[in-house]
Amino acid sequence: MNGTLRAWKLSLCTLLVLLCLVMSSGPAGAVMPYTLTDLGTLGGTTSSATGVNASGQVVGYADTASGDQRAFLWEDGVMRNLGTLGGTYSYARGINDSGQVVGDAYVAASYYPHAFLWEDGVMQDLGTLGGTSGHANGINASGQVVGYATIASDDYHAFLWEDGVMRDLGTAYGSDWSVAYDINASGQIVGQAGEDHAFLWEEDIWGYLVMTDLGTVSYYSSYAMGINASGQVVGSAHTPSWDYHAFLWEDGVMQDLGTLGGDSSRANGINDSTQVVGFADLPNDDSHAFLWQDGAMYDLNDLILDGSEWTLRSATAINEAGQIVGYGDCNGQTRAFLLTPIPEPSVLGLVGFALLVMVRRVRRS
Repeated sequence: MNGTLRAWKLSLCTLLVLLCLVMSSGPAGAVMPYTLTDLGTLGGTTSSATGVNASGQVVGYADTASGDQRAFLWEDGVMRNLGTLGGTYSYARGINDSGQVVGDAYVAASYYPHAFLWEDGVMQDLGTLGGTSGHANGINASGQVVGYATIASDDYHAFLWEDGVMRDLGTAYGSDWSVAYDINASGQIVGQAGEDHAFLWEEDIWGYLVMTDLGTVSYYSSYAMGINASGQVVGSAHTPSWDYHAFLWEDGVMQDLGTLGGDSSRANGINDSTQVVGFADLPNDDSHAFLWQDGAMYDLNDLILDGSEWTLRSATAINEAGQIVGYGDCNGQTRAFLLTPIPEPSVLGLVGFALLVMVRRVRRS
């Protein structure tokens, strides 16, 4: 009884702060409630969203009725199967505002995936760096694609693909591997290389790509997953306690974004308003999707109005309109979701929303 009372008091205080933040902030900085859209599947039981563009087009992967995994493009309520490169598997990982999609897919008669670029119904094989496999993770407005592929020795190297040519981005500190995860409109690339550190690749004044080690929160490993137009970088890094925490890197400083009360968190994406999404542990070691903005991390499960049957597990990307995609548990199945913010709610609506969040938090306590 005392624990429940304490939970109510804590939730009430937290939500009063949340309510004040929403009412006192403009639309650009406000913490808004979201509507949730179940993106469905391709006939199977599982789906996951990995990217969203400015138009609200969503990509990811979903099971077919036969159990095969296929890359999808979701738009206006319809999930489209993007096919494969001749094999049985495909996985979409990124999309730009022109609707170009990147990912990886099995090639015919092979269990090795190749990076692909899908556009206007055609899936193009981007090849490898001389090895057997490749994976494309991100694409910018110019159609530059980044990812990682095997070289002749079958070690993975980060690549930049443009105009039909896949360029090896090299490694660091004498290591034999590197990975690129995202690229912004300026051609800045982020990933991981060398001694398990997050890296930033960018051109110097002479046009050469230079690698910058972004460091760590403590002294061990880190990796960078996303970068916005301003060059702000997000990812995850080991803390002194050997847990991974989400970070925001800017101007040489790596900021620990914390957790949702548990041990670990990981950041997957960032938009130009410095809204960060990912997943984090709760005190009970359960993992929930989060939104971080203006110095605070919010459990996205507390911000949805119509998702009582859902548990949002991970947020993977966010666009400039604040729409968020990821995956969660829904009635015993893993499903892709799209969250759309409800702009400028009324005071009455905010009060009702705050009460709803309070009830959800107490039920979990």
